[in-house]
Amino acid sequence: MVGRIAAIHNHLHNQHHHDKVGFFGFFEVINDFPVAKALLDAASDWLKARGLDTMRGPASFSVNDEWGLKIGGFDTPNTLMMPHNPPYYLTLLETAGFVKAKDLVALQGGSLEGPLTPPERTERAVTLLKQRYGITIRPLNMKDFKGEVELVKQLYNDCWEDNWGFIPMTDAEIDTLAEGFKPVVVPELVPFVMKDGKPIAFGLTLPDLNEVLRTNRNGGMFPASLVMLYKLKMKKLTRSRILLLGVLPEWRGKGIDSALYHWIWTKAAARGIGWGEASWLLEDNLGIIQGLSKAGFTPYQTFRILDRPT
Repeated sequence: MVGRIAAIHNHLHNQHHHDKVGFFGFFEVINDFPVAKALLDAASDWLKARGLDTMRGPASFSVNDEWGLKIGGFDTPNTLMMPHNPPYYLTLLETAGFVKAKDLVALQGGSLEGPLTPPERTERAVTLLKQRYGITIRPLNMKDFKGEVELVKQLYNDCWEDNWGFIPMTDAEIDTLAEGFKPVVVPELVPFVMKDGKPIAFGLTLPDLNEVLRTNRNGGMFPASLVMLYKLKMKKLTRSRILLLGVLPEWRGKGIDSALYHWIWTKAAARGIGWGEASWLLEDNLGIIQGLSKAGFTPYQTFRILDRPT
C-alpha cells in the first residue's frame, strides 16, 4: 500500500454555490510523484464523469470536516481535529497542476508555562460592553443539552453564511457532532451571548485531547475506550482549541467577539489551561484576525486549499 485518496461529490456544495466543484480528501501518499499522480488522476476522472469541472481539496469530507493541507508550522504539534501531513505533499500537488485557492491560518495565544491573567483593561471593556448593549454571557447547560444543540443550529448557518466555501450543516450533521463532543465537552468553554433571552453569538472550545492521544501507544482511537476516557479525566490538559466562534451579522463590529475571547480565556485559565489555538480562519477574514491579535494571538500555522481543473 503506497497511497490512498477519496473523490467526493458534495451535492449540497454545488447547490449552495451554483458551481461544479468536486473534492478530494483522505489523501495519504508516499513521496513519489507517479504514485501521487495516479491517485489524483483517478479521483479527477471520477469527478469529471459526474459533470464536475474543478477538483478542490484536501477536504475530508467538506469544509465542515477536516479541511486543508498543512504548509507551514511543522515544528509545532497539531491540535484536536486539525489536519497534518508531511511537507512534501505541497510539492506533489503543485507538480500535479494544483494552485492555491485559499489559505487558512491558525493562531495561538497564552502560554504553555501556565495560565495568564487577562489584562484589567479587557475586563473593564467587557463590563462596559455588557452594560451598553444589555447582553449577558452564560455557559452551555448540560441539563438541557438537546435544547442547547438547537440553539447552535439556529446560530451556525447564519454566522458562517458569508464565509468562502461555506456549506450549510444539516440537522443530522450537527446532531452527530454534538453527540461526539458530549463526553468531553467542558460546559464553561461553550459560551452563549444572550440579548433579551435570545442567543446572538456563541463559541466552542475544547481541551486539546491530542495531548493524551499522542501518548496512546496502542495505536487506536476509535471507539473511545473506558481506559482512554479515564486518562482524559485524570490527565491535566494545558492546551485548548477554539473550534467555533460566531456572531450574528447584525452584531458584528461591536466587540461581541472580544467578550467571548475574554470569557473563554478566563474560564480556561481557571481549569489550568494556559494556551489556546484559534483555528481555522480564512486568511482574508481580517476582522476576526485583528480581534484575536488584540487579545494577544499570533499566526503560527498555515493550511492551504488547492484547485485544479478535472
